Amino acid sequence: MRVTLCISLVALALVATGCGSSDGGDSTSPPQPQPTAQPADFPSATGKSLNDLAAMAETKGPVLAPSVSVLTKGQNRFGFALFDLARKQITGTAVAVYTARNDGSGLRGPYVARSESLAVKPQFQSKTTASDPDAAKAVYVADVPFKANGKRIVIGLARLDGRLLLTNPFSVSVGDHNGPPRVGEKAIRVHTKTLTDVGGDGTQLDTRRPVAEDLLADDFADVMGKRPAVITFATPLLCQSRVCGPVVDVVEQVKATAPKDVAFIHQEIYNGNAVNKGFRPQVAAWRLPTEPWTFVIGRDGRIAERLQGAFSPGELQRAVAAAAR
Repeated sequence: MRVTLCISLVALALVATGCGSSDGGDSTSPPQPQPTAQPADFPSATGKSLNDLAAMAETKGPVLAPSVSVLTKGQNRFGFALFDLARKQITGTAVAVYTARNDGSGLRGPYVARSESLAVKPQFQSKTTASDPDAAKAVYVADVPFKANGKRIVIGLARLDGRLLLTNPFSVSVGDHNGPPRVGEKAIRVHTKTLTDVGGDGTQLDTRRPVAEDLLADDFADVMGKRPAVITFATPLLCQSRVCGPVVDVVEQVKATAPKDVAFIHQEIYNGNAVNKGFRPQVAAWRLPTEPWTFVIGRDGRIAERLQGAFSPGELQRAVAAAAR
């Protein structure tokens, strides 16, 4: 198996209720950000084709780079980043996405995105992320439904400087047969090595600097079905999509205020943290076609949330709060 990094991200060298408990943890979770605009601010898809939509835009504009690769029939968290032609990330603009069949018919949307910041407090930012000028800063997230499996086109409209601009179209495949476990399914029990297994040398298990030792304290096989858990598959140093470092930083920050009985685990991708040594068996066992991935698992051992690519502290904190109830 080969872990395939998000093509658009690699090509651009990218990088985009209560938590309270009696044993520590923040008493509140940040609310979900409001959408960047309202659906009425964008053209309706009703009765239109992809070509009709393109004709309504003033010109072609930013590059849309998805941070997700596995999409399923039904509702999907569709994360993406926007970049200008100089490869500078565009944040904080009004943007919506549309879907269509490959021939441009069946246009649906607009699905207005919200902007989720990847920023963490200074004490949780790793040297790995701080030293990477291309590390992701934010991610747009839209809730996008797909009615059937198969090939689809995703395209965006963004409002920049008073103009309505069309992004590049992006082909996606809906349907993840034999893909990673879905929300509601049982997590896959795997052993994850801890600091004890490597004599306290965390550099054998973690490419982040400094090593996130608190994410190497628990073996996932020991906690699954007994405690809520968060397992993150990522390689901060070797991740070509530039989101693994920020993702592990986010996990570190959320862990600091989460209920104490929630286990947080970081699982690296490559044996010996070397690309030429192939993939760790845990990655294959979870059937991961991309990385990074983060799964939030409830006390019952079932997956409560799965997050592809980049996500904000707020997204993870809300997911953990729900799973830890």
